[in-house]
Amino acid sequence: MNAPASPLHLRPDATPAVARFADLRAAELIRTLVAFDTTSRDSNLALIHWVRDYLAGFGIASTLTFDDTRNKANLFATLPDRHGNSTTNGIVLSGHTDVVPVDGQPWDTPPFTVTEAGDRIHGRGVTDMKSYLASALACVPLWKARQLERPVHFALSYDEEVGCIGVHRLIDDVVARGIRPTGCIVGEPTGMQLVVAHKGKMSWRCRVRGHEAHSSLTPLGVNAVQIACEIVAYIAQRARDFRDHGGKDGAYDVPYTTAHVGVIRGGTALNIVPRDCMFEFELRHLPVDDPLRFFADVNAHAERFLPAMHAVTPDAYIEFDHLSTLPGFDTHDHSEIAQIGHACNHGDGSGKVSFGTEASLFHNASIPTVICGPGHIAQAHQPNEWCELSQLARCEAFFDRLTRTLTAAT
Repeated sequence: MNAPASPLHLRPDATPAVARFADLRAAELIRTLVAFDTTSRDSNLALIHWVRDYLAGFGIASTLTFDDTRNKANLFATLPDRHGNSTTNGIVLSGHTDVVPVDGQPWDTPPFTVTEAGDRIHGRGVTDMKSYLASALACVPLWKARQLERPVHFALSYDEEVGCIGVHRLIDDVVARGIRPTGCIVGEPTGMQLVVAHKGKMSWRCRVRGHEAHSSLTPLGVNAVQIACEIVAYIAQRARDFRDHGGKDGAYDVPYTTAHVGVIRGGTALNIVPRDCMFEFELRHLPVDDPLRFFADVNAHAERFLPAMHAVTPDAYIEFDHLSTLPGFDTHDHSEIAQIGHACNHGDGSGKVSFGTEASLFHNASIPTVICGPGHIAQAHQPNEWCELSQLARCEAFFDRLTRTLTAAT
C-alpha cells in the first residue's frame, strides 16, 4: 500500500548549506525548548507538559514518570508502526531535558533565549542537548503523514546532569510495559559523529577530620588540609600512571583512564591548624581498569596517616562517601542500531568518548544504544554555549535519512 502524499519534503542526501537559523525545520522548536529554564535544581515540568501537549496535537499519548517530589518528570511517547505495533522493533530517540546552571558565568547574550550570531546560535542547551530533541520532535508531522515500518519512541529525562537520575525510572517503566526496542539513539553532542562506546565513571567524597590548634603550635594539632592534600597528590600520581603506563584505546578522544579532583574545601584561618577538609574526586575508566581497585588503593594510602592522627586525638578520621556510578558501555559497531546510525550518518565512521551519558543505562537494560548529536562537548556547560548552523543542518539530514529507513518499505 502506497504512503499518502506528504506535505513535507525530505532534503537531499548532501547536507544543505544553511544561511539562516530560520531556514532550519527545527528552528522554532529549538527556540521553544531553550526558553524553558530547566536547570537541574529546578522543575522541568513546564517543558515536559509542553512536549506532551505538542505530541497530543498529533494524536500521540505520553507517559510521565515522576520523581518523589512530583516536581520533575520523564516523558515517554510512541508513534506506532503502520500495523499498530508499538512495543517491538522500534527506535528510541533519547535526550535529557535538564541543563547546567548559568550562575556566575559571563554570558554576552540572554542564556534562555536563542541568539543567532553569524554561523552559530547561542543559548543554554543549544548543544547539550535541546537542539537534538527539537530536531527529532520536528519530524513528527512527517512521520505521522507517512506509514512507519517500525515504531518511533521519544524518551525525555530529568536530572541527567546531576548523575543520570531520572532515566532509571523511565527505563524501568519501559521494561515493565514490555516495550522491546531494536535500539536507542542518544543525542548528546558528538559533532554528529556516531559514537558506540563511552568510559565508565565513579566518584567519591573524602572527609578528613583533624584537630584544631594555634598555628604556632602545629605539633599539637592534626592538619586536615595537609593530609587531604597528601591523598590528592596520590590521586594525581595515579592519574599520571594511567597516562604513562596504563591501558590505551585509541578510539577514545582521551585514550586512557583519567583520575581527577574537582572540589576541595577546608580551613578557617591561616593561623589555625584546620580541623576539617573535604574533597571530591572521580575516575573515568576504560574497561581494562577496575574503579573499585583504584578506590581500594586510595583508601589504603589514606589509612597510612591514621596512626599519627590518632596519636594526637582519637577523634580524628578519614572517611569516604561513594557519590555516583555510571557504567561504561560498548555497543558492537555491527549491531543493528549501529548500522542504522551509519546509514543515517552517511558512513562517516564511529568513535568512542570519555564523557558519560544515559546511553550506558539503556544499553545495560538490553536496549543497544549509540550516541549521535549536533555540537561538540567542548561547547557544552560554557558561558555563551553555542552550536554551528552546519551541525544543526547535519542533524536534520540525519533525521531525513532516518525517515527513509523508517518508511523504507512504503
